[in-house]
Amino acid sequence: MVIVWVALGAGIGAIVRYLITIIGKHYWPKLPLATLIINVVGAVIAGFLGGVQISGTGSLFLLTGICGGFTTFSTFTTDTFVLLRNRRWLTACAYYFGTIGLGFLAVYLGLWLGQLMVS
Repeated sequence: MVIVWVALGAGIGAIVRYLITIIGKHYWPKLPLATLIINVVGAVIAGFLGGVQISGTGSLFLLTGICGGFTTFSTFTTDTFVLLRNRRWLTACAYYFGTIGLGFLAVYLGLWLGQLMVS
């Protein structure tokens, strides 16, 4: 039954990611901002779940399933590679380091918010 919860969560996360990607490509066709937004929001959610210390099936559904299906490291690295291949050096560096930096800040923010809720 646990696998069903993880799969259901992953499906939900992937659908939401797909919808945000479509919107992002419409508004920012030359920049991978949708992937940045997806990964930063996913990091906030993951941090929050760590802060509220959710465990068991709830953690598997929300963190492993939804966050796992929602966030995407492979798209992040592919987007960076495409920017480099197109010789958009500054944009590639800003995107790469910005995603990493914002990811850390987002996890910290989510963790702080989660801990704030349980205290």
